[in-house]
Formats: sequence, structure tokens, C-alpha cells
Amino acid sequence: MIYLPFSSTLAMGTLAVNIVGEIKWNEHCGDYSTLGQAKVIIDDGFASGSVLKDGRFSIPDVEPGTYVLSVVAHDHKFDQVRVDVPKELAADPEIRPYTPGTPLNPPSSVLLPYPIKLIPRVANSYYVPPESFNLLAMFQNPMMLMMVAGAVMMFGLPYITKNLDPELMAEIQQNQARMSSLQNSLQSGDLKSGYIYFSSWCACCSLMIPVAWRR
Repeated sequence: MIYLPFSSTLAMGTLAVNIVGEIKWNEHCGDYSTLGQAKVIIDDGFASGSVLKDGRFSIPDVEPGTYVLSVVAHDHKFDQVRVDVPKELAADPEIRPYTPGTPLNPPSSVLLPYPIKLIPRVANSYYVPPESFNLLAMFQNPMMLMMVAGAVMMFGLPYITKNLDPELMAEIQQNQARMSSLQNSLQSGDLKSGYIYFSSWCACCSLMIPVAWRR
């Protein structure tokens, strides 16, 4: 197969060249069908070229300058390279390694062969295993702790009331009646009476807690 690295077209007095290369298949990507749809771009899509079934690619009509070449593929990752297209017709583009996020200048002293050789570095994996059931993590949830505390109080309340003094029990029943009256007062809009009943209910609760701890 013969590469045609240069375009003989002159556009407005500026030489344009074709950047050519190929993808070398390996254990991460064995052939074109494994690669899937992919294209080679320079400078985040300033110019692009498709990948052929044999792995070759060509980006046509690239004017002299410095570019970053990368492969856009859904399932595989490739290294990026720096491409310096010269103004001289007889000179090949200079290819250098490039690390994303680093400045282009000064250029690396390492020169890579041309036509460009790109190797798949890793196959992307998008599978996320489902999370397993974790009982400890469930009880670390604040809402779950509130539910457990409420259940403990609900089942423990009969034991607390059972061991109360008869006089205190009678007072609790009286305050329960007042609480019922409080709800009726609030529904009817009588806020003054509702406040009085609410204060009595709070006083009752303050008496129940010390007695329960003593029991």
C-alpha cells in the first residue's frame, strides 16, 4: 500500500498536506470491528479523518502549523501526539509524544516515525457492578435511625406506663384528655386554650422521663 502524505493543492498561496497514519491492532483492539466507529481528529475537531478497515487514516488539507492529534473512539483509548506540519513541500510532518494538559512549547526532543503509528492503550469498560446489600450501611442512614428510635419508643411505652405510680398514671390520663382538647382548640382557632393545654402536656412528659429511668 502506497501512502500519499502530501496534497499537491495550493489554496490561496498556502501549502496544505495530508496527515496520514495507521492504527496498529493489538490485544486491546484486534481489528476494525472491535474498534467500532472511530475517527482521528486534530485540535478537538478542527479537522478529521475516518479510520478505514485496514486501520489506515488520512486527514486531508492540513495547513502548516502545530496540532494535537487524537483518536475519538467509544470503546478504546489512544495516546495523543503533537504534529508539526512544515512549510516546506519536501519535508514530512514531525510527530512527537504529547501529554494532555501540558503546554505545547517547548516541544519534546523525542521524534516518532511518520506515517503516524497509533496503538490502542486500553479498552474502556462501562460496566458498573450492582451494589450488594449492606446492613451496616443501611443503619447508618439518619432516616433509618429515626425509624428505629420511633419503633423503640412505641414498643417501650407500654412498659414505661405499666411501671408508673398510680397517681402519675392518673395525671398522664388527665393530660391525654387535655391533649385531645388541645387538638380541638387548635382546629377551632382557640389558640389561647391550645397553648395552656400544650404547656400541661409538656410538663407531663418531663415527669415521665425521670420516672422511666428510675425504673
